[in-house]
Amino acid sequence: MTTSSSPAIEIHNLRKVFDTKVAVDDLTLTVERGEVFGFLGPNGAGKTTSVKMLLSLITPTSGEGHLFGESLGHPQARRRVGFLPEHFRFHDWLDAREFLTLHADLYHIPRSAARQRVEELMELVGLLPHATKKLREFSKGMLQRIGLAQALLNQPELVILDEPTSGLDPVGRRMVRDVIRDLRQKGTTVFLNSHLLSEVEITCDRVAFIKNGRVLRTDRLQTLVEGELSVEIRAANLTPSVINGLQRWSGNIRQDGEYLTLTLPGEAELPDVNRFLVEQGAAVYALRPQHISLEDLFIQIVGTDGGL
Repeated sequence: MTTSSSPAIEIHNLRKVFDTKVAVDDLTLTVERGEVFGFLGPNGAGKTTSVKMLLSLITPTSGEGHLFGESLGHPQARRRVGFLPEHFRFHDWLDAREFLTLHADLYHIPRSAARQRVEELMELVGLLPHATKKLREFSKGMLQRIGLAQALLNQPELVILDEPTSGLDPVGRRMVRDVIRDLRQKGTTVFLNSHLLSEVEITCDRVAFIKNGRVLRTDRLQTLVEGELSVEIRAANLTPSVINGLQRWSGNIRQDGEYLTLTLPGEAELPDVNRFLVEQGAAVYALRPQHISLEDLFIQIVGTDGGL
């Protein structure tokens, strides 16, 4: 039963097997209402399959999920969702206004309200001057824009965006960021799958890292990128025992001659690390901390055996 406190998305142990291939394995995830949530993982991690199960485009092999407290596929829940797929095939014989009007009809939006909504959305995504242009004449970036407008037609409470900035120039990417920011302010939940980690870093409240159909880590983005530090140390006399001793603070240590790079949970550990090095006879010439980027975090958590 749906309640005002039910999460926008709540899935437990979702699994999807195609013949003998496991596409998603034991996926558990909660997305609260009103947050912008990033879904990150390498190619083949199960992101698209997970999104299709959320939308009931495919049926899970096992597990369960809910949108706003309703079971996946429930008509009431599906009415509250807008979706922009990564690989879209729009009606290219229609012009922009006709395309959005058709989708408004599919949502059963009254024609008088639909006309106003279509014009507002075309202006929002910068396509009002191209309202009578056929979609077959659109560039990939323009198609991405009209797809975003389509995803917002029904004023959804949950918007699922699969690679929304793919094919967009910097101006288009900024437009998408502005739209997402506006949706957040209105209390709309945004589920964002993007390989552009710089965009995720700017727009998302929380992120989940997924690999082989499993969530490896979920956390607030601010905690991730402002908490952990990447520290570059230049020092002499870095013996194997010194390197081993540093593992009490970091399990991610790289050495290249006199240079060490390690990851720390935060700034509080820096004095202890420096003190340890000096006590062990290392001559510390430089210690340079910097907050870790989302890209570096992705590589640390997911690994390097697959790209986004």
